[in-house]
Amino acid sequence: MSLSDFQWASRVADIAPFHVMALLGRARELQAEGRDIIHMEIGEPDFSSPPQVIEAGRQALADGHTGYTPAMGIPELREAIADHYQKAYGVKVDPSRILVTPGASGALLLLAALLVNPGDQVMMADPTYPCNRNFMRLFEGRSQLVPVGADSHFQLNADHIEQHWNAKTRAAMLATPSNPTGTLVNLDQLTEISQAVSAKKGALICDEIYQGLTYGVEAQTALAVNDDAFVINSFSKYFGMTGWRLGWLVAPECAMPELEKLAQNVFLSATTPSQYAALAAFQPDTIALLEERRAEFARRRDYLLPALRELGMSIPVTPEGAFYIYAGIDHLTDDSFNWCQDLLEEEGVATTPGLDFGIAGARTTVRFAYAASIDKLEEAVERIGRFIQKRA
Repeated sequence: MSLSDFQWASRVADIAPFHVMALLGRARELQAEGRDIIHMEIGEPDFSSPPQVIEAGRQALADGHTGYTPAMGIPELREAIADHYQKAYGVKVDPSRILVTPGASGALLLLAALLVNPGDQVMMADPTYPCNRNFMRLFEGRSQLVPVGADSHFQLNADHIEQHWNAKTRAAMLATPSNPTGTLVNLDQLTEISQAVSAKKGALICDEIYQGLTYGVEAQTALAVNDDAFVINSFSKYFGMTGWRLGWLVAPECAMPELEKLAQNVFLSATTPSQYAALAAFQPDTIALLEERRAEFARRRDYLLPALRELGMSIPVTPEGAFYIYAGIDHLTDDSFNWCQDLLEEEGVATTPGLDFGIAGARTTVRFAYAASIDKLEEAVERIGRFIQKRA
């Protein structure tokens, strides 16, 4: 028998690829042909890693830090993360409750393995980041998507928990700031959601990988109101370390032995040079640089948001975090993928169709990332306006 006749595991068919990757691939082809492409599809800061981090990574290699570390991460980094929670958010977290992972995806993988039995459901907002759904499927669980809108800032709230929790619901998952909407869940709302989930005897998972990237409001953490929350974070976004593949998970003390066992078996440990490099991410001079970059993201948002609204796009809630704007284009198309594809081909602007983020409204929404310079954003708006006008 040829492997072409082999039946792959059924879970593979249930996990959709990122639709944006096809657009990204085409964008790169067009660039190779000499076209000027403006990238608004990629969820990656356009700044390089801080020089302090790069130098610390070089030093780690020079010092021979190339072997395995403990599965939980090097003690120095776990302590540095705990210290960051204290300084930045006034929250005390014991380093023993912190597990360093290969990216935030590594943390989510461990949580899915820890919490989800076959058939269990994890409640999450629709729209949401697709990997959050797909990791649950990997462990034979299901994402329980709850359509959310502007009235709840595109986030789950306590009423959603009360209304949609059922016998198969195991946990609720929030993302604050959110990908794709850039909206937040404030501490009062987090308290209400935590109480609602606790009353259902469920677990609360908080994706905080864009924590720190907030505009006009202070960054918060669910740990300020719920010490038993499972909190996922990353060095990729605020700290600008995407390619270093490093994240962390904060969990209740009672869960740590099981999580450590899973980490030992799944990935053994996070990348060693990356862990030593990340120690420099918390230095005062590094934080000062990152705050300058946050201010730049705020300037970009403050330009792009009204510009897109002036083009007629529906953005009913002002995004207060991350670097995304989630816009309704139902008056322009009922096929967001083709709309994004045509925009790329005709005007050289790459964006992400709503299909990647859920079901409700997926065909009439687009995510714009403002991870490009304001000059690029201005040119993009001009091109998008021309594209819309041509199709009017």
